[in-house]
Amino acid sequence: MPTLADCLDALLPQTQCEQCGFHGCRPYAEAMARGEAPINRCPPGGAAGIAKLAALLGAPVLPLDPGHGVEKPRTLARIVEADCIGCTKCIQACPVDAIVGAAKLMHTVLPDQCTGCELCVPACPVDCIVLEPMPREQVEDPAHADASRTHFQRREARLARERAGREAELAARKAAVDTIATPQSPVLAALARARARQDSKA
Repeated sequence: MPTLADCLDALLPQTQCEQCGFHGCRPYAEAMARGEAPINRCPPGGAAGIAKLAALLGAPVLPLDPGHGVEKPRTLARIVEADCIGCTKCIQACPVDAIVGAAKLMHTVLPDQCTGCELCVPACPVDCIVLEPMPREQVEDPAHADASRTHFQRREARLARERAGREAELAARKAAVDTIATPQSPVLAALARARARQDSKA
């Protein structure tokens, strides 16, 4: 059975833009479910989104908090490919893996996956990303929001695996260094004791 957080998350636009102050739509939904965040922090959802959240929670409708942005038409990012330097900063910033490319090669945005979060714009050091109107059918299509949620979850899971892998590698390297620094085999341990006895006699 869906939880309250599930129901709230389903009403959010899944832009994963972080304008609400949380790392994505799901953490914001969970905070609202706990009563720890107000319903008026989602500029992409706008007044209509706030009304839906209020109806679900049986709460009064609030105006959008201007401290978290302003309501405006949804957009899609597009890379001016001739100006792209292949730095990968936009790829790292995109919360739904909607940008493809490789280091020092041209990047491009997959428009069907772009949520219009705009996080790639400040990440670009050469200002080669422009914002264009998102098609109305894409804005209103629940399937697009569901797909964006899935892409975000997959990316978060991948990044968590990569972090765990790096931490495991660092731990293995540290253990190898510690093993070299601290004799573990019986022969090395015996030699260390012999040296210690000679030092004490001296």
